Amino acid sequence: MSGHSKWANIKRKKEANDKVKGVVFSKLSRLITLAVHEGGNIPDPSHNFKLRLIIDKAKSLNMPKENIQRAIEKANKDNKNVLREVMYEGFAPHGVALMIHATTDNPNRTVNEIKNCIEQHGGKLGTQGSVSYLFTKCGMVEFDKGENTEEDIFTFAQSLNAIDMDKSESIYYVYIPFELFGKIKEHLEKVRPKLSEVIYKPNLNISVSTHDQISQVLGVMEAVEGLDDVHGVFSNIDIPDSFHI
Repeated sequence: MSGHSKWANIKRKKEANDKVKGVVFSKLSRLITLAVHEGGNIPDPSHNFKLRLIIDKAKSLNMPKENIQRAIEKANKDNKNVLREVMYEGFAPHGVALMIHATTDNPNRTVNEIKNCIEQHGGKLGTQGSVSYLFTKCGMVEFDKGENTEEDIFTFAQSLNAIDMDKSESIYYVYIPFELFGKIKEHLEKVRPKLSEVIYKPNLNISVSTHDQISQVLGVMEAVEGLDDVHGVFSNIDIPDSFHI
């Protein structure tokens, strides 16, 4: 399993924790509101692809329907503090590159919070372009192994010119070129996706020597992702299957 797939698996387990869900729901609400704004204030997910992706993720985490609806309605009410989607680049310890996805109504506050958090954990914030060339923006589709056959997943991947495939004990991961990601709905005749989202996939993973060093890198990622404005942290660390937190 690749570094990103391993990190995604770790995140899913953490998000299932009831204590974490409140924070996750709050962040998803902001993404839903932003998706409505960026989609021309279209609140219908069948006509707003980005909104549909976020709602699908919210449903996969059992976010209450009323929370989802409240976030959609907020987009039409709150025009004073419009959220912006931003990407930051940085470095974790041991030469690991980071891409950080955030939304904010105050970029100065957000960049300072991220900078301080990374530095407190032994890393540093980079400039625009410092690590982005090490990643490819793409779509990631997750499939439950119990509901899909490997043959059908492979056919789905071929139909969308997938750039990579991976799997864990219970999940298949298919990575789709970003420009084709909006067409996945046309290729779901025989497969049932569990989750679809846009990610930054490393072009090449780098190995970190020891268990403690891997834990240190993941500690930075978890701390940054714990910030209110941050929704995702992507890295190029290679996490071996033998690693367990």
